[in-house]
Amino acid sequence: MSAFTAEVIGTFLLILLGCGVTANVVLKDTKGHNSGWIVITTGWGMAVYVAVVVAGPYSGAHINPAVTLGLAAAGAFPWADTGLYVLAQFIGAFLGAFAVWGIYKDHFDRTEDPGMQLAVFSTAPAIRNTMRNLLSEVLGTFVLVFTVLYFTDATLGNEGTVIGLGSLGALPVAFLVWAIGLSLGGTTGYAINPARDLGPRILHSLAPIKHKGDGDWGYSWIPVVGPVIGAVLAALLFLGLS
Repeated sequence: MSAFTAEVIGTFLLILLGCGVTANVVLKDTKGHNSGWIVITTGWGMAVYVAVVVAGPYSGAHINPAVTLGLAAAGAFPWADTGLYVLAQFIGAFLGAFAVWGIYKDHFDRTEDPGMQLAVFSTAPAIRNTMRNLLSEVLGTFVLVFTVLYFTDATLGNEGTVIGLGSLGALPVAFLVWAIGLSLGGTTGYAINPARDLGPRILHSLAPIKHKGDGDWGYSWIPVVGPVIGAVLAALLFLGLS
């Protein structure tokens, strides 16, 4: 599998399961309707785990343009490859959102609230305040990228033998995203990933969804620009402390 394909598939799985758990919670007449924020944040954390398990061996499983840019800014990833990775991530996000729409179409049709329909695909602030909403996305992504930059392989003994955890090695990033969602996600829904928000938002605008409202495009720049700023700040601090 190429790195490009791995990023497409990894991001597809992230959005399929992440937007999927949101659909299960917010859409009408699903088995998980109204099961709450804990279910959503746990589902997104586990979605990250699945995506990293599949894509990790082939691409490093960035599955997020902010992570790609942050790693490049920190000197941990070649700038020449960033465009290809970001393109793959947006393709995967769009395809994942398309699959969620197809699976849950009957429930979209029964959900008359356009805000709940949009919530399946993209984030929105609990209270609209442009600067605080932007700060929330900056800070959440800062925590994500700064922590990722400090992930290391566990070693055993003076020889530096790596302790192989197999697929369980993907758990730290899942716990990280889960923690961000539980602690910082209450303000904007913690996009912390431009592809995760913009790709599905575009799909929402194109899909023939019954009772559909607008895509809240006036807000859409925040979950794109905020994560980019947060990732760069995390990289700069990491370099400053190194």
